[in-house]
Amino acid sequence: MRSSLMLLLASFLAFAVAACDQTRGAAATSALPATPTAVGPVPGVGGVQNPSASPYANDAVAVQQGRQLFVRMNCSGCHGGRAGGGMGPSLRDVDWIYGSRDDQIFDSIAEGRAHGMPAWGTRVPADQIWRIVAYIKSMRTPQEPDKPESFP
Repeated sequence: MRSSLMLLLASFLAFAVAACDQTRGAAATSALPATPTAVGPVPGVGGVQNPSASPYANDAVAVQQGRQLFVRMNCSGCHGGRAGGGMGPSLRDVDWIYGSRDDQIFDSIAEGRAHGMPAWGTRVPADQIWRIVAYIKSMRTPQEPDKPESFP
């Protein structure tokens, strides 16, 4: 008798758990958005359009501030002290995987890239990212602040 009661109780619990999972699954499915939300950099047009050129291009003060932000945010921890490369790629190269236009560099910083580049867009204001872009674009030019010793 006792084993029959235990078997009946076990069957009831199994049925109840299965019913809960079905209800929870249905509720979770209905709570999903109708369209998927993009996570990370996705090819194509995004929700927020940035200017294609840095608003700080050729602004010596902004370039210097971009250098200070580069150092303060420890970008050199991955890209090297003068951005010549380290664990992360060199920012002094001519050819870049994700493009070297101002807007492409902005997107790389703001949205991150695969294999290690974190997305900074939620932590760093766009204005500061544009200053960093201006600094990166100044590399290998006479306008670069705090040039490496080997730069002519």
